[in-house]
Amino acid sequence: MVKELFKSVDNKDISKFLSFCTEDVSFVFGNADPSVGKESVKVLLDGFFKSIHSISHEIVETWEPEGDIIVQGNVKYTRLDKTILIVPFCNIFKMKNNLIKDYLIYVDTSLLYS
Repeated sequence: MVKELFKSVDNKDISKFLSFCTEDVSFVFGNADPSVGKESVKVLLDGFFKSIHSISHEIVETWEPEGDIIVQGNVKYTRLDKTILIVPFCNIFKMKNNLIKDYLIYVDTSLLYS
């Protein structure tokens, strides 16, 4: 599931990405306010994907404590001007019925738009 999820992000495939989430998913990117519900997450991701040229994830390690999932890795952002930023990330997925209920992204994107 994790590889397919990140593949959907790297392909900017919002519909596929949302298929991994509950209807009332709570999505938190860094220190931003939560987006709640698939439609809200769709709007957020659409705007984000339009603000970058591409994105790719390298998964370093995955843990599954008590049915939830933690993923640690590196994310490569290619900006619209084709410059690149690579930073470490950690995502926590709180699961419900094999779908992501809470999607928490811990990443420092402060240099992404500078």
